[in-house]
Amino acid sequence: MKKLLSNLCVSWVLLVVATLKVTSLQAAEIKVAVAANFYKPVLTLVEHYQKETGHHVQVSAGSTGKLYAQIKNGAPFEVFLAADQQRPSLLVEEGLAEPESQFTYALGSLVLWSNNPELVDGKGEILKEELTHIAICNPKTAPYGAAAVSAMKNLGVYNKLEPKFVEGQSVGQTYQQISSGAVDLGFVALSQVLVDKQLNGGSLWLVPNELYSPIKQDAVLLKQGSNNAAAKQFLAYLQTEQSKQLIKDFGYDLK
Repeated sequence: MKKLLSNLCVSWVLLVVATLKVTSLQAAEIKVAVAANFYKPVLTLVEHYQKETGHHVQVSAGSTGKLYAQIKNGAPFEVFLAADQQRPSLLVEEGLAEPESQFTYALGSLVLWSNNPELVDGKGEILKEELTHIAICNPKTAPYGAAAVSAMKNLGVYNKLEPKFVEGQSVGQTYQQISSGAVDLGFVALSQVLVDKQLNGGSLWLVPNELYSPIKQDAVLLKQGSNNAAAKQFLAYLQTEQSKQLIKDFGYDLK
């Protein structure tokens, strides 16, 4: 079944690309809902895409769970870039997204990060110390929060740290809490603390992959975008080699 779905997805992309080669699109607008961890990369991708096509992309960022709820309640998004596979798959099952359009555009990495360059070592040993607070995004709505909970449980420190949580509604809000100094350290996405492939200040521990389930981030065309050729083109653009390289430069892996 997976192979069949994969073949369908590839065929769909090839069809879109082939169509676009022979179709001159007038400037159009695309409404994209994006998971907070991917906000910076998508802005860069959008900048390139808009220059190449003349289309305008309107980006709205938030936690994957909240964006999913907004889509279910009729928010006028046409493309959804989630931080998991679960919500795009649910939207397909619920008839709100095109099944052949779903694909994994990035694999995310979790880090423990502090704005203090001396605070976090390369093994995350500080989690064993007595902390005052630790920032984490809501694990019910944000996949990076769920990954952080899984990592702490596997390390055997969750029960000790859980009373110290300062919870953000998205991983973007959690990053702001730490970068502003309101909280000394916390769990965010690797992509949020890199600039030009280098750590942009502070200190971090790259949480080992075996401590949490893979963060597979899926994209999907929503039903409201099914008649927007530019929305399909934008999804195809995300799968070009140029876009894949940019996504990797932001600290993501690819399938």
